[in-house]
Amino acid sequence: MLDISPLTWAVTIGLIVLLLAVDLLLAALRPHHVGFKEATAWSVFYIAVAIGFGVWFGAAYGNSAGTEYFAGYIIEKSLSVDNLFVFVIIMATFAVPDHHQHKVLTFGILLALVMRAIFILLGAALINSFSFMFLLFGLLLVYTAIQLFRHRDEDPDIETNLMVRGAKKFLPVTKDYVGGKLFAKVDGKRLVTPLFIVLIAIGSVDLLFALDSIPAVFGVTQEAYIVFTANAFALLGLRALFFLVKGLLDRLVYLSTGLSLILLFIGFKLIMHWLHVDINTSVPEIPTPLSLGVVIGVLVVVTVASLIKTRGKPHEKAHAGSLSATKSKDSEDA
Repeated sequence: MLDISPLTWAVTIGLIVLLLAVDLLLAALRPHHVGFKEATAWSVFYIAVAIGFGVWFGAAYGNSAGTEYFAGYIIEKSLSVDNLFVFVIIMATFAVPDHHQHKVLTFGILLALVMRAIFILLGAALINSFSFMFLLFGLLLVYTAIQLFRHRDEDPDIETNLMVRGAKKFLPVTKDYVGGKLFAKVDGKRLVTPLFIVLIAIGSVDLLFALDSIPAVFGVTQEAYIVFTANAFALLGLRALFFLVKGLLDRLVYLSTGLSLILLFIGFKLIMHWLHVDINTSVPEIPTPLSLGVVIGVLVVVTVASLIKTRGKPHEKAHAGSLSATKSKDSEDA
């Protein structure tokens, strides 16, 4: 286990909070359409920060730790792209005005960070106390991979989300976004705005993604610090990445298939680790550099294959994938 001092933890968390604060302030003080140049600049900045942190971390704690960080970061970054699909669906479902999308994304990322921090603490505690958690995490990822592959050509149904339905049923909602506020007074009554419902939708989706992404990154490292930083830096760039690749997402038709393969691979890696630790040490373990190579290889192949297919068939549209069967609007209207 790495000896990460309280000061290092404090400085790291402080850096992440500072970057989040900048995003929140920009969203609150200057709501506007985020263009391609601005999105590109922010994306390059966040990737540079993540890489710079990884270089420092590897130099300070060894090449092995650095490799684990980069493997975790790439896994979380690839899974976060699927997050973007769902964000696009939520924005479209609730017709979020373009100039409020920046704020929604920033709050969504903040919620995701909080949830994942909680899951990281729980996951690390469970793994340290019970080695069979590697088996449970592995089986969870294998199940998720199979379900995602089965429903790779579907999108999650946001309207039937339990939390969204409950909020709409029990909370009075305004008809419009009321200048991007979460709450508003109408005829003397305190109401929530559609933006509040959108944040509930994104928060509940973030919870589901945390259930998959945390076990996935524990598949390449058991260091809570690496798990946290890999998640944090991957999520911090999500807001800019959304505006940068929003148009490209429709062309990544094989992304859900690729993510299911990555989750399946990491799931088997965790199961093999459990077998090696608890059953028989002769069972081989999959080294982190190999995991990094597999993840990068799968992402490159599915991206290239997706772009080739959609170039010849521009009508083809990508889907976020779902963990359960969803009804299409056509079937609902029938």
